[in-house]
Amino acid sequence: DAPFKAVLTHGFVLDEDARKMSKSVGNVIAPQKIVASHGADILRLWVAAEDYRDDVRISKEILDRASEAYRRVRNTARFLLGNLGGFDPAGDLVPAAELLELDRFVLDRLQGLIERCRRAYDAFEFHVVYHALNNFCSVDLSALYLDIAKDRLYCEGPTSRERRSGQTAQYHVLEALVRIMAPILSFTAEEIWGYLPADPTRPPSVLLADFPNVDPVLRDPKLAAEWETLLAVRSAVTKTLEGLRSAGTIGHSLEADVTLAPTAAVAAVLQPRAALLAEIFIVSKVRLVSEGALDAPVLAPGVAVSAKRVEGEKCPRCWNYRDDAGRDPEVPSLCGR
Repeated sequence: DAPFKAVLTHGFVLDEDARKMSKSVGNVIAPQKIVASHGADILRLWVAAEDYRDDVRISKEILDRASEAYRRVRNTARFLLGNLGGFDPAGDLVPAAELLELDRFVLDRLQGLIERCRRAYDAFEFHVVYHALNNFCSVDLSALYLDIAKDRLYCEGPTSRERRSGQTAQYHVLEALVRIMAPILSFTAEEIWGYLPADPTRPPSVLLADFPNVDPVLRDPKLAAEWETLLAVRSAVTKTLEGLRSAGTIGHSLEADVTLAPTAAVAAVLQPRAALLAEIFIVSKVRLVSEGALDAPVLAPGVAVSAKRVEGEKCPRCWNYRDDAGRDPEVPSLCGR
């Protein structure tokens, strides 16, 4: 806590040229001024983000970056809380062994975050916590897991296994995130803590809660390795869709029909997940063909990718284009799902 106390007690100085603290300059900016304009948690986040073993720099741009990182973490927490509406941990938690694969994958990633942050806190490397937390929220959650899972959360039955599995994973993620951020984003963590689904065993304040521990049950190295392959293929699909989007062939990725021609090694990862690939890539259709069957460039190790505009009608509920959309006279616009 010494870096925080030093700033709050003595203030800090701003060297506009070097953008670093400098006793020789003496143009002091009171921390209260930044608290008034940005908030106390952003001041704390800036302190944590700086590696105090080097020159400590501050400027409007640096504070703006801290503000953006703060909004990313806060908005991620808000999105998770929104998805947990109506979720009761006492009766709705899905056992780890019964979670869907995507949910098990994000919980494996969460264990890595917990391990990195525990090690960083123990070594007083607060900047490592800042970068790990920011990266997890922006990459692992917002750009990957939540982007894929929201279809299931929005479209499946409220009490279905698919939705409860996603809510269980997101409950575990948020419970860990709020404890990890508490030493730095204390006010925000306490606010989030008050909105978590009710649990009588939970301490009244996040500052009275234990730091999360790595759960070996949620570690799955084999699954993590297979998902590295899946993510490489997903990146190649995304690159292909960008070309279609630039050409005006599609707008949203759900307007795409994707064909993959993987090598045997990649097919061993993709084939068992054939029914999940459209969900993972956020497209309407995915088909697998044999290696060499596509006249398309290899954009990822071991797979060639081609894509076109999908056929079929758009379901107004799930936004996917399905061959069976509009065939049921009782629900004339919806797909079979």
